[in-house]
Amino acid sequence: MTDLTASVRDFAPLLTPDETNTQALTSWIARVRAADLPFLHSYATGLERDRAAVDAALTLPWHNGRTEGVNHKIKLTKRQMYGRAGFPLLRHRILLS
Repeated sequence: MTDLTASVRDFAPLLTPDETNTQALTSWIARVRAADLPFLHSYATGLERDRAAVDAALTLPWHNGRTEGVNHKIKLTKRQMYGRAGFPLLRHRILLS
């Protein structure tokens, strides 16, 4: 548990965009692979599979969080109204929210 806590604490600062995060992520992955934490090994493997996107997310200041939030809100409204009314009411609720 101590290794897991340390690994999570070491990963948390990487979520703040910085240009040095690429090298820090490489060293973090090496430390995780050296530890006996198989579930973090699979997480590190997933990070390495799409390394270009992960590096962009950890180094660039731009993100699409607001857009994803709006998409989530619309999908939630759609699911709440499933089978109750047609498209005009759904459109009305989305435009008013």
